[in-house]
Amino acid sequence: MRLRNIPGADEVISNSPVCIQNPVEYKGNWNAVFGNANPIHIEIGMGKGRFLTDLAAFNPNINYIGIERYTSVLLRAVQKIDELQFPNVRFLCIDAATLPEIFAAGEVDRIYLNFSDPWPKDRHARRRLTSSEFLNRYDQILAPEGRIEFKTDNVDLFNFSLKEIENSSVWRLQVKTYNLHEDPMLNFGNIMTEYEEKFSSKGNPICKLIATR
Repeated sequence: MRLRNIPGADEVISNSPVCIQNPVEYKGNWNAVFGNANPIHIEIGMGKGRFLTDLAAFNPNINYIGIERYTSVLLRAVQKIDELQFPNVRFLCIDAATLPEIFAAGEVDRIYLNFSDPWPKDRHARRRLTSSEFLNRYDQILAPEGRIEFKTDNVDLFNFSLKEIENSSVWRLQVKTYNLHEDPMLNFGNIMTEYEEKFSSKGNPICKLIATR
C-alpha cells in the first residue's frame, strides 16, 4: 500500500519530545528515559497509536514504547499524545529489524503485534513480523518471562505465525483463538485497535495468539 506523504511530518517527528531521535544511545538504559524502573512494553507497527495510548491510560506503572516506520503514520499518534500528556509513552520511528541494536537483552517485558502487514507474497515472508527472523530478534531483547501478543484478521498470516512458532526451538504457543471476541478468557480486558474495530464491525473474526519461551 502506498502511504500518503504528509508535508511537515518529518519535522514534527524530529522535534517532538516524545519521539526518541537516537535510540541506539539508550540501549540497556531505557528506564532512564522514563525516570523509573517500571516494565517496558513495546508495540511494533503502532499505526495511529490508539491501542498504545489506551493501554498507557489504564496502566500508568508500565512504560510503553510505540514503534512505527513511517512519519506520516506516526504523526497522528504524536499529535494525540501531545494532547493527552502521558508520561509513560515514547515513540520510535525506526525499522523493527534494528530492535537488537536498540534494546539490551531482557530489557523488554512484552511485545505487541497488531494487524501487521501480511506481506502476502512468499518471497516476502521473512519481512512478516512473526517470521523466524523476527522471532529471533525478539528473543534477543525480551525478558525471560516476557511474551509476544499477536492479533490479526488475516487467517493466512495467523496460520503462518502458528507454524513459525511451532517450528521454533525457542518459542512455544501459550494460547490461540480464531475468534477473539467470542473467547471469554482472551477477550477479557481486550483493548481494540482502530483496525480491530473496523474489521470486527464488518463481521471479520479476529485471531489472537500469545507466545512465550
